[in-house]
Amino acid sequence: MSPGAPRGRWQDVARAAGLLSADGVLAATIFAEMSAIAVRTGAVNLGQGFPDTAGPREVLDAAVAAIQGGINQYPHGRGVPELRAAIAGHQRRFYGLDLDPEREVLVTVGATEAITSAVVALCSPGEDVVMLEPYFDSYAAAVELAGAERRTVPLHFPAYRLDVGALAAAITPRTRMLLLNSPHNPTGQVLTREELAAVATLAIEHDLIVVSDEVYEHLTFDGCEHVPIATLPGMAERTLTVSSGGKTFSVTGWKIGWLTGPAALVDAALTVKQFLSFASGTPLQHAVAAGLALPDETYRLLGERLQAGRDQLVAGLTEIGFTVAPTSGTYFVVADAAPLGFPDSIDFCRRLPELAGVVAIPVQVFHDQPDAAGARSLVRFAFSKRPEVLTEAIDRLHRLRPL
Repeated sequence: MSPGAPRGRWQDVARAAGLLSADGVLAATIFAEMSAIAVRTGAVNLGQGFPDTAGPREVLDAAVAAIQGGINQYPHGRGVPELRAAIAGHQRRFYGLDLDPEREVLVTVGATEAITSAVVALCSPGEDVVMLEPYFDSYAAAVELAGAERRTVPLHFPAYRLDVGALAAAITPRTRMLLLNSPHNPTGQVLTREELAAVATLAIEHDLIVVSDEVYEHLTFDGCEHVPIATLPGMAERTLTVSSGGKTFSVTGWKIGWLTGPAALVDAALTVKQFLSFASGTPLQHAVAAGLALPDETYRLLGERLQAGRDQLVAGLTEIGFTVAPTSGTYFVVADAAPLGFPDSIDFCRRLPELAGVVAIPVQVFHDQPDAAGARSLVRFAFSKRPEVLTEAIDRLHRLRPL
């Protein structure tokens, strides 16, 4: 290392997130890499998970009104009171959870900051964080920032159901936290009430904190029920629940997220969060508060639009020859490219813009051991796009069909 080279934990964090090569070169995330390829090549971007339609008009209008009304300065560090009250009201309305908006709600810069703040605040070097695998890449970075160790519990394609025995085996005396994600990215699976009850039993038995990433809570399909683990007996006092207005209302660029839970755990997360961003997006916070008050019909229509996109993309991928996993929520579907002659999803995704003019994400980047989990040839496609965009992508992907 040269005398002027930066020193510190950044290399460890980058390595944990799969962003540091053997020779120490820092790379972009797979999402940034694939989105850049899409822009450069004109490929249809089914990689990064963002919608290509505007959110509800009421939410957009509320943001404009707040900006024009001069609500543009720093908000309270915990979030504007209107949004904290709206989040508490949302949790009561949909799940029967009673929260104090003054002490048990924290607004964050997206769900990523919420999760990172919680993990860094509550976990220490020498402690373990248990998470499901595949996992969103920022989870690994958050655990590394805390100096803790991650232990993973594989979910296996195509069913992606939780193996409770494997989860129990992953918990050791060093385990401090369970980091859950349901509805689950990238698999699209939703943990059942029975699976969550088994998780709750283990958390109580081992006195663990649970951080539950529920950003796709309203985006479930076929009548599938999302159950916040905080609603189960004995869990409200040990659970931080994370969600996002960006995901629910199709405004991912706003980066308005939050966490809720016991005041002591929220305060701990705040001690870290206040030195990461302090606060953000005052007018956007007011707009998300307006969104959370929208009627049930709005939430239903948001989910139905995504379900239609899922059905369209799954039918197309199946016809082309992919093996497709069932998905009950989120923006994503996982498909196996091996039947089409592509055994390595990273190589496949890097070639896909040239082969078919489409961008996707290799699922193996969400795994510690993709071969052990049977994930080497799996690909994640996003269906949070307009029908005509999905039609164009499917038409292009037909170039992959064997002659």
